[in-house]
Amino acid sequence: MEADDAWHLTDRLGAEHGRGDPFAAAIRATRMAMLITDPRQADNPIVFVNDAFLRMTGYSRAEVMGRNCRLLQGEETSPEAVRQIREAISAKRDVAVDILNYRKDGSQFWNALYVSPVSSNEGETVYFFASQLDVTDRIDALLQTRNEKLHFEREVAKRTRELTEALAAKTMLVHEVDHRVKNNLQMIASLLTLQTRTVTDPDAKASLKSMLTRVEALGTVHKRLYQSNDVRRFDVAAFAQELAVDLVRGSGRQGIELDVDLVPVEVAVEQAPPVALVMNELLTNALKHAFPRDAGGRLSVSVRPEGGEIRITIADDGIGMPPAVAAGGRTFGKRLVESLVRQLSADIAWHPANPGTRIEIRLPQGETGHREQT
Repeated sequence: MEADDAWHLTDRLGAEHGRGDPFAAAIRATRMAMLITDPRQADNPIVFVNDAFLRMTGYSRAEVMGRNCRLLQGEETSPEAVRQIREAISAKRDVAVDILNYRKDGSQFWNALYVSPVSSNEGETVYFFASQLDVTDRIDALLQTRNEKLHFEREVAKRTRELTEALAAKTMLVHEVDHRVKNNLQMIASLLTLQTRTVTDPDAKASLKSMLTRVEALGTVHKRLYQSNDVRRFDVAAFAQELAVDLVRGSGRQGIELDVDLVPVEVAVEQAPPVALVMNELLTNALKHAFPRDAGGRLSVSVRPEGGEIRITIADDGIGMPPAVAAGGRTFGKRLVESLVRQLSADIAWHPANPGTRIEIRLPQGETGHREQT
């Protein structure tokens, strides 16, 4: 029973319309695979298939008539898809699902299946109508895209792990370098301390002590870098806090009141040494000259981001700058500070504070970053 017999099969379905029904004719002639099953019979067998179904599956009409549609299922057919179809038929409702089916020769194809119940005037489900479309190309393309996406995600994850491990190794290496530099600077500081004790000339002793504070400031820089999680950034405010406290405590001056106004702000690690030396020079100079004869007073340190710049302010309420310096004279310390400021592409201004001195440094923020406090 082949092509011509398909006409007679629809006549035997007990449909309302006869052979002349244009809808029935369309089902028989369409290139979309279609079939009809009868749920009133045992195991809901196939009672009609069109020629497109036979071409798609490779079966003859005699091989599928009277059999359940599960003959198209195979080893890799999804149990979940089968469950959806079974539940829809049991509930007598529509279902649309993509399911992996098998042709007669065992080859696989993806079937876009749509099943819908057909009811009589009395409400009884008399047939199930199923349309089927070979969507293998679409599913294969989808699976290929999905596999490529998974491959890409695995490669990205692999590369991310490699970069993370490389960064961790680099960070550990940089920390080790900072740790060793810090230790070497501490050794130099110890040698300077020993040398200072053997020098009797006051000027030479003062010069050695000044050099000692500079070395210690650099040591503090490398200590902070060694302790930091980010080897590319240096927290100016945290350094200023530690440096100011250490210098005031180390001066032995009991009457100095330290006032800090610090907002966490970072500079590139390359800028850390000159920034540290500038701050050390200005704070040391204030402690040395602003409060003579063990006089007390207030020493203020401020670090804040401001309009795309970092503003560093060091002020005291001491006796003020010597007239020669105020008039433009340049001591070694002042020349050192101005040289370091130029290296940072920053600006520095020396102001009388009446009383005392206020020094402002404006450092271009550039690639530096402001970190919100938490």
